[in-house]
Amino acid sequence: MENIKIWVENLISMMGVKGDMIPITRHILLVLVAILLAAFAGLLCRKILVPIIMRITAKTEAKWDDVLFNKKVLVSASHIVPAIVIWWLLPLVFFQFPIVKELLTRITAIYIVVMSVKTVLVFISAIKDLEGEKRSNKQQYLYSFIGVLRLLMIFVAAIIVVSIIIDKDPMKLFAGLGATSAILMLVFQDTIKGLVAGIRLTSNDMLHKGDWITVPKAGADGIVEEMTLTTVKIRNFDNTIITVTPQTLVDDSFQNWTGMKEGGGRRVKRVVYFDFRSIHVVDEPLRQQLIDKQLVKEEDIKADSVNLTLFRYYIEAYLKKRQDVNAKMTLMVRQLETNQYGNGLPVEFYFFLRNKEWVPYEHLLADIMEYIYATAPLFGLSIYQRPAAP
Repeated sequence: MENIKIWVENLISMMGVKGDMIPITRHILLVLVAILLAAFAGLLCRKILVPIIMRITAKTEAKWDDVLFNKKVLVSASHIVPAIVIWWLLPLVFFQFPIVKELLTRITAIYIVVMSVKTVLVFISAIKDLEGEKRSNKQQYLYSFIGVLRLLMIFVAAIIVVSIIIDKDPMKLFAGLGATSAILMLVFQDTIKGLVAGIRLTSNDMLHKGDWITVPKAGADGIVEEMTLTTVKIRNFDNTIITVTPQTLVDDSFQNWTGMKEGGGRRVKRVVYFDFRSIHVVDEPLRQQLIDKQLVKEEDIKADSVNLTLFRYYIEAYLKKRQDVNAKMTLMVRQLETNQYGNGLPVEFYFFLRNKEWVPYEHLLADIMEYIYATAPLFGLSIYQRPAAP
């Protein structure tokens, strides 16, 4: 700073300024020098240092440096540099005006605090870009911690700004907050509950970003798009968005379809009701028809074979042969208990399809069930239909 002061004094002498104009000219020149140095420092950071850093990160194979040191973070950080230069030069520029120096020093300090917090918040927000479609437990823990850290930093910054304005030690203000802790707990109760609920969800491996969940109470059935301290955002399959609190998911039940998506197949569980009057022992015409159509081998038809029994075994064999059915998982065609209303004999078809995507799954399921409906009459079976009301 002394070099700058000497340079300004020499410049005043070269300009031939004398008398009462010397302090005014000195002050004007010092202000201009401070502004020019601050502008030059900001320009140097934005136009030279930021592009150099971005080129260096672009050449590395790691992805994290491209995200964490992106243009938004670097530009936000470069806005702090001119303020630091101004704050450093204020004692030199306004040494004759202590009140102005003190006021501008506080304003500059507040600006540096605010911009520093903004830069850190932008840096923290960039961490989200490192995530994939599915967030791991460690990532979710980090994300929850980041949410708390953001609130904490804003709170600390507010305390520091207040301490600068009233010219008090910020540590004394923090010490005085002990008396208001109950009020703070009340204000941040949703955040605290959300943090605890989020930790329970992730520690028990109950929920991740990208999971398909169903929350009957909230009318949600879709993919988890975002998990924060206070909300879980779910995009339904009709593209509507529902938000629920983590506490709601912990307190109430919800269905997570991740196990199905990661497993070997998606379950099919369909029931067809057959008319009791169509169930009978296989007679000779039906026996010959089944053999001619190669539905059942001759040696598999016994004297007391029942058409429904042969049909069940045939469908099981049919399902095992299909490539889109996972025969290694549970596969069966079974009778269920009849109800008191006599709506036919319920037969359940229980198996797993390899393709778990919604649209292909529904088409494959329809193909199989339609084949079952079409094949049943070949075994002499009739699907139960409720008689029309008179």
